[in-house]
Amino acid sequence: MYQTHWKKIISLLILIVFAWNLADAQTKPKGNYNFWNYKKKPFYFGLTLGMHSSGYLPSKSKAFVRSDTLRAITGIDRPGLNVNIITNLKIGEYFDFRFIPGFAFSERRFQYKASTLCGLSNNQVPCISNIRVESVFLELPVLMRFKSDPYKDKRMFIVAGLKYSYDVASSSRAREEERINLLQISPHDFQFEIGAGMQFFFPFFIFSPEIKFSQGIGNIHILNNNLEQSKILDQVRSRALTISFHFEG
Repeated sequence: MYQTHWKKIISLLILIVFAWNLADAQTKPKGNYNFWNYKKKPFYFGLTLGMHSSGYLPSKSKAFVRSDTLRAITGIDRPGLNVNIITNLKIGEYFDFRFIPGFAFSERRFQYKASTLCGLSNNQVPCISNIRVESVFLELPVLMRFKSDPYKDKRMFIVAGLKYSYDVASSSRAREEERINLLQISPHDFQFEIGAGMQFFFPFFIFSPEIKFSQGIGNIHILNNNLEQSKILDQVRSRALTISFHFEG
């Protein structure tokens, strides 16, 4: 349901951008707008500040059906922050190649429901436990951006691409996990990204709010057959919804 919901939103955003582009192509404004100061620049740089909500998409293994202790597992999304540096290369009139390396500070959780009950005798519910994974990701996204025609120092865009991320906190956390035998997640992850936003052209910089959805391509779960919480998992993929504010010039 989560994936279907965002596919509908992203499809709607893409249609809006194309409709905007078609309308502006017929009524392109003439005048002394800030946009013309950036039109001749082949590339520019900038800074991104953002907020995200990230989590896991777990799928259950065959061992889950045979488990007598656990009855459910879900991924819990948690908020985080990201800071990135922008390198933008123009490719023609409507396309940009973007490389936006940076760091993301995240916390993600698994929630397990046990078969045993907790609470008062007249109001008992399944016992719930959480496994928290705190991460600092080095992110290396490579993106292509399609832009509409400008209209009075504004233009819409859609963006899509791939991202590699590495959890730089994994080395210290791995030693702790080996000692206390907790669920382990691979520090390496590849994700696809898709989003949309709008550019606002000011005299000294371009301000671009953007919303973007990311989802992992491969399995990041490291199986531990000695741990019940790990055996009931088949695959785990990452996901994130990010709101970014780009400052470029």
